[in-house]
Amino acid sequence: MGILATERLVLRDWTVDPADLARIFDIYSRPEVARWLNAPGLPMTDPAQAAERLAAWRQRHANHGDRYGTWAIEVRDTGVVAGTVLLKPLPGRDEGVLTEDIEVGWHLHPDEWGHGYATEAARAVVTRELATGTPRVWAVVAPGNTASAAVARRLGMVHVGRRTDWYGGEEVDAFVLHAEA
Repeated sequence: MGILATERLVLRDWTVDPADLARIFDIYSRPEVARWLNAPGLPMTDPAQAAERLAAWRQRHANHGDRYGTWAIEVRDTGVVAGTVLLKPLPGRDEGVLTEDIEVGWHLHPDEWGHGYATEAARAVVTRELATGTPRVWAVVAPGNTASAAVARRLGMVHVGRRTDWYGGEEVDAFVLHAEA
């Protein structure tokens, strides 16, 4: 994706720069962030895990060019990395097999909650993705995560209920945004 800019944000690749790695650790070591992600190795407990996480993100997107990725959300005015926005094919019930369904997601540092950064960043990547001809984009939200559900709704996504067809059968709240005809 390179760099995608919005009014207040720059969406860019995470780097191996020590400041980026420290911020990855700071975000993903927080129980209030990790509790909603149901991801192995979270919350992080060792700063070295940030480099491992970044390498895993890069590996996950290696065959997709710049179309899909896990990007840093940087606030233009301050240079602070508020969090992460991602766009990727969803893994199916067999997590080793990717589906045709495309997911948008966001993970922000708690200090950056409530500023609209998740909505602004996600809107940018969703708009770009739908412009490529993708018919719909999904948001997968852990049950009870009312903040992320609210972001999905602000994006114009519609809650279509609980589903178990992704992430190895984990039950999630599914939100969808269809491309306009």
